[in-house]
Amino acid sequence: MSGNQYKACVVGLGSMGMGAARSCIAAGLATYGVDLNPAACESLQGAGAVASGADAAGFAGELDGVLLLVVNAEQCRGALFGPEGLAPRLRPGTGVMVSATISAADAREIAGRLEGMGLLVLDAPVSGGAAKAAAGEMTVMAAGSRAAFDRLRPLLDAVAGKVYEIGEEIGLGATVKIVHQLLAGVHIAAGAEAMALAARAGIPLGTMYEVVTHAAGNSWMFENRMKQVVEGDYTPHSAVDIFVKDLRLVTETALALNFPLPLASTAYGMFANASNAGHGREADAAVIRTFAGIRLPGDDGK
Repeated sequence: MSGNQYKACVVGLGSMGMGAARSCIAAGLATYGVDLNPAACESLQGAGAVASGADAAGFAGELDGVLLLVVNAEQCRGALFGPEGLAPRLRPGTGVMVSATISAADAREIAGRLEGMGLLVLDAPVSGGAAKAAAGEMTVMAAGSRAAFDRLRPLLDAVAGKVYEIGEEIGLGATVKIVHQLLAGVHIAAGAEAMALAARAGIPLGTMYEVVTHAAGNSWMFENRMKQVVEGDYTPHSAVDIFVKDLRLVTETALALNFPLPLASTAYGMFANASNAGHGREADAAVIRTFAGIRLPGDDGK
């Protein structure tokens, strides 16, 4: 291995993190992984990672850049500052991309702690799902210093198809992602409502899906998520509970700004209801399963 090869670590090897880590390998970066799931770590090492494990104690001091792709702010803090936390083990000047979907306030607090350790931080949420992550084509909406962008450029080039440099102020990236999640969540909820109505009216859902995806009512989220409804497959790549969390962030952001969000608030209620009904760990398209009186593919209709 070349001594000047860029060393990147992905923390969180879920559906998007695994794809991002494999994209780093494909881009020629010396790639490391951190995840509590041994099977994910073994899979990444099989794909060509230098090392992977439940913590980064054995290699943290060698890293040039870190991509944090965990679920929420609590997991960010645990991975960075917990008993086996990564942050104190990193060399000053190492770049850290905080890419979980979190509030702007959490982004500022986490970045402040990292910067206090001499680290370079990007508030850098991502979008695109597992497929885009695997292709190295995620969309990154990032805020931070020029030095942080420069330090993390090889990692950004490896995982992103498009990088939007929102500004220098930490929290701007998080806010852009929250606005984006408003649309994503509402589109899934609206798609589910439309398909539920079609089911109630006796329209074959495969036919309805074909019509919408070739007409003006289509959206990326409808096309991607309602395919799962047609197939009756609610294997999670993004779960209902993810949108309970994300739409809560949306509504809390609006409350702080004293701004009404009638559609987002309704969508949040729909996802929370689906979670309470036992569908929280299913694919987010399972929000449709809370509609009564309809029969869905792969479901008993009860």
